[in-house]
Amino acid sequence: DLKKSVQLIVTYPSIMRDANEKIVFQLINTEQNKTFLEQVPHREFQDLSIVYKVIISADKDAVQSSKITNEFAKRLGMSEEQLFKCAAENTRRIFPPVVRSMNDIMREMFARDGMPQEIADMMIAEIPPEQTMWVISNEKGINGAASMLYENELHELAESLESDLYILPSSVHEVIAVSSDMGSPEMLAQMVVEVNMQEVSLDERLSNQVYHYDKDLRKLTLATDTPNKRLDGIVAEPPLVYDAKERSR
Repeated sequence: DLKKSVQLIVTYPSIMRDANEKIVFQLINTEQNKTFLEQVPHREFQDLSIVYKVIISADKDAVQSSKITNEFAKRLGMSEEQLFKCAAENTRRIFPPVVRSMNDIMREMFARDGMPQEIADMMIAEIPPEQTMWVISNEKGINGAASMLYENELHELAESLESDLYILPSSVHEVIAVSSDMGSPEMLAQMVVEVNMQEVSLDERLSNQVYHYDKDLRKLTLATDTPNKRLDGIVAEPPLVYDAKERSR
């Protein structure tokens, strides 16, 4: 908007001067953002892409930022590799990763609604430990899905649960981790799709896939490869077989 544009112009000199300290990254869906990704430095991570922003201002209530386009990166004199290294440090510092039990979040919600603590504790106690969900985000809850790029947090959680993890992309702001004993990745992916289509606005959807974290290999990979790569319900059609044969001649 106009106010943001004016502020960007006013603060532009300081942004350029201190950019190294203010560059952060976020995760977006690759298939859904192909046109946008042509305009910005990025790197792919599974079915997602890491893109970069520079923070203009941040307080407890709001964050203002500007996306780093190819042109902006050129003015900064920074390669994608340099952007990534800066962002990896800055994002952890400016938006520290947070891992919270869904039980604790529910307990807080019940308390705000006036429910007596002993009743809330009884309800939550009925949830088996292996079915507990863990919300991974950052302290501000903004673009917090990028926190799953910090492997240490995933490893600590997996070690405490003594199992691998499945990571469910709740939105661009957070992901949900569960024990790999929770269910099949295909079942979990179906749940993700249903929530995406019914509860999450298109601009905040991250992915329809589920990810697997191997606690021994300390590696995060795709656990599913469902055909609904796009997030708007449109299925990207694969090339026809005879088209592929024609091109190979």
